[in-house]
Amino acid sequence: MRILQLCNKPPFPPIDGGSKAMYDLTRGLIEARQQVKVVCITTPKHDLDTSGMPSEIVEKSGIEGVFVDTSLNVVDAFADLITADNYNISRFFSPDMDIRLIRLLAAEQFDVVLLESLFMAPYIPTIRRYSDARVVLRSHNLEHVIQERIATGEKNILKRPYRRFLARQLKNYEMEVLDRVDAVAAISPVDRDNFLRHGTRTPIATIPFGVVPADYDTTPAKGPLTFFHLGSMDWLPNEEGVHWLVDQVWPRLLRKQPKARLHLAGNRMPRDLIARQTNGLQIKGRVKDAGRYMAERHVMVVPLFSAGGMRVKIIEGMAMGKCVISTPIGAEGIEATHDKDILIARNMTEFVEQMDRVLREPDLATRIGTQARHLIEQRYDTRRIVKDLITFLKGLQKA
Repeated sequence: MRILQLCNKPPFPPIDGGSKAMYDLTRGLIEARQQVKVVCITTPKHDLDTSGMPSEIVEKSGIEGVFVDTSLNVVDAFADLITADNYNISRFFSPDMDIRLIRLLAAEQFDVVLLESLFMAPYIPTIRRYSDARVVLRSHNLEHVIQERIATGEKNILKRPYRRFLARQLKNYEMEVLDRVDAVAAISPVDRDNFLRHGTRTPIATIPFGVVPADYDTTPAKGPLTFFHLGSMDWLPNEEGVHWLVDQVWPRLLRKQPKARLHLAGNRMPRDLIARQTNGLQIKGRVKDAGRYMAERHVMVVPLFSAGGMRVKIIEGMAMGKCVISTPIGAEGIEATHDKDILIARNMTEFVEQMDRVLREPDLATRIGTQARHLIEQRYDTRRIVKDLITFLKGLQKA
């Protein structure tokens, strides 16, 4: 098949969950001998840098970027509020990107156009006008669910109504897009079921994020057991969760375990967190090598309350044989079982309890991590996932 993969940000370098999900799919499709062309949006925050990408992937994907200024603009946001457009989506539309698509679609034929995330939906009219390809939305998250959860947790009574309005607006848009694409590749069974509850007749398959297990070293970390969190802090759910972890959970754990250690890192780490001086707590910003940072620590903590979709970092941690302690929302979409291949904590008391338990039971982290790695090998191997996606896409062509 000839596949055009349209990305809302550069898949390389794979510095966050979204970019990793896109890059691993590109690599997997090429290794499965599919013809892939990649066009991505580059932004003030995310630039395309292929210097570290394997030359074969660069050549076979023909990857290119088009700059789009997606920076928040108060005037544009207010204008979209008046016109009922959704600013979260509309700021990803650019005449430059549209022109590049027109020229590409006029010059080349594709069997499938794969939209990486809802943010590429504004280009559907152009795709329909210049191509007969099947248009498939690869839904990384149910975006309106994230916004609903953020709105529910918003403490500012002035911001809360506006966030609820944005969530309703985004939900309407997301459901409309369902009827404008030929199929949806949902990132998790939870997202698939949410789509189906809205009564859509659009074909939907669950195509989760995957990894190549051989890429992940399972050598146990050395030294005293250390909890860690790694994630981009310019994403509001991460910022909220980490503040909760530091403000609510950590002080209570220290009362039980005064020698406990917690390391936090991530791009755009808030200054108030970096300035914290608390026993056992180490906080830094962006790290040069995320894989090494994770490998040198023991137990991953995922304190999320307003996310959606599927957390790539959890899949990677499991692939490295790490024990993961997560909220139910953090682990949402991952077919893991509490006390077998993950530890689930629903609230502050349970989070403290699970962290304390790991420290009290020396073999627990090893047992959970070993089973987590087994789960990744059985369910989240990219080769299996790409095979399922290709089967799904070929079925669309026959329909």
